[in-house]
Amino acid sequence: MLLTPGLTFACALPPSVILTLPTGHYIAAAALTVALTALMGAAAHRLPVMAPRLVWERPVLLPLALTSYLAFLAFLGLVFVGLFGERDPMHNLMPLVFWTGVWIVVPLGSMLLGNLWRPINPWTGPVRIARTLLGRTRGIGLARLGHWPAVLGYAGFAWFQIVSLSPDDPAVLAQVALGYWLAIFVLATLEGEDWLEQGEFLTFLFTLIAKVAPLWHEPDGAKTRLMLGWPGTQVLAMRQLTPSAVVFVSLALAALTFDGLNETFWWQALIGQNPLEPVGRSAVVWQNTGGLLAVWVLTLMLILGTITLGRRIGGGFTTGPVMLSFLAIAAGYHAAHYLVMLLTAGQYTLAALNDPFLTGDSWLGLPPFYVSFGFLTDPGVMPIIYAAQFAAILGAHLLAVLLALKLAGQGARPVAHLPMTVLMVAYTVLGLWLLSTARTG
Repeated sequence: MLLTPGLTFACALPPSVILTLPTGHYIAAAALTVALTALMGAAAHRLPVMAPRLVWERPVLLPLALTSYLAFLAFLGLVFVGLFGERDPMHNLMPLVFWTGVWIVVPLGSMLLGNLWRPINPWTGPVRIARTLLGRTRGIGLARLGHWPAVLGYAGFAWFQIVSLSPDDPAVLAQVALGYWLAIFVLATLEGEDWLEQGEFLTFLFTLIAKVAPLWHEPDGAKTRLMLGWPGTQVLAMRQLTPSAVVFVSLALAALTFDGLNETFWWQALIGQNPLEPVGRSAVVWQNTGGLLAVWVLTLMLILGTITLGRRIGGGFTTGPVMLSFLAIAAGYHAAHYLVMLLTAGQYTLAALNDPFLTGDSWLGLPPFYVSFGFLTDPGVMPIIYAAQFAAILGAHLLAVLLALKLAGQGARPVAHLPMTVLMVAYTVLGLWLLSTARTG
């Protein structure tokens, strides 16, 4: 730092503090760490034993149908607030609870404590009640479609979140959410509630992300077991991914990548926009739509090509099992990518939950507080936040390397891991660069 002081004065644009850090050194160190871990792991004859261990077993406190139905009632309340409440998205519970609670807090919690979405899934209870009242015991064959309905749903959601004109508008979000809930409710009622884990994208996505958790619950009838193990232990016990599931995981990776990429100066220059004078979403709908699709296709091609190349030069490396290792990357980048949003929009969410009707009440018992973003320019706080993001990205890729080594198969020679190592290193560099480069948002 003393010999090259220019690195500490890199840029004064937001995120101002992160851009003054020697992030190139972070990125280079992370890339070297991932590369050495992969090479040493491939050459080693022993890898850590990843086996689950029972912590305790207890009866289920609340039936799944009850918690799901309560979540459904809360969802209806949010839709009502979105349609008829305050139009400011920073004071309306519909966008705040969905984007901060459902889309950030639930996945983050699931990465640590297992699948938190399962008890609050707003479809399970209503679908079970509807099928009981209608006397339905069979499906209509939707299971034959695999995970393609979830792929379609996630693709539409990614476009709505990243490209559409007003994903934060409470009324628009409420209408889209209600329409989606009704469509899934009809399909699940016709096919059965088990179809939700296959065809509903939120349920499938959160189930996959939760597989990296070091703590998780295993329901067994009226009892549940709390299990403990290495992060990713559950991944090793999963069935290999089907082709539709492989496409789904690649979409999860691509959506997160493009969500970070589309605000960078590099992307803005590529589509002919001035990053210092953003023109708004309406002017770049087609460019961002094409970019999202291109990143998705490129991600899928690179992963499949890497696995195929590894199999040809060294054996092993079946696509379905090895693809499971990318669940760690999807989880880690989700955590790193949305950390700042959790710290900012999370304040508005707490304020809105504490005083939902702007009457001065304190439903959560919190004292009045002002939402503050001052920490985003605090040279003492932002390096800590970046360090947390750095740790999430690096830790996720190291876990992915370990899982890939275990999932590649006994027949894979060490040379078979070289293409995957190159891809993991490149993905590490890309993820950290997206978090540290200049952006318009």
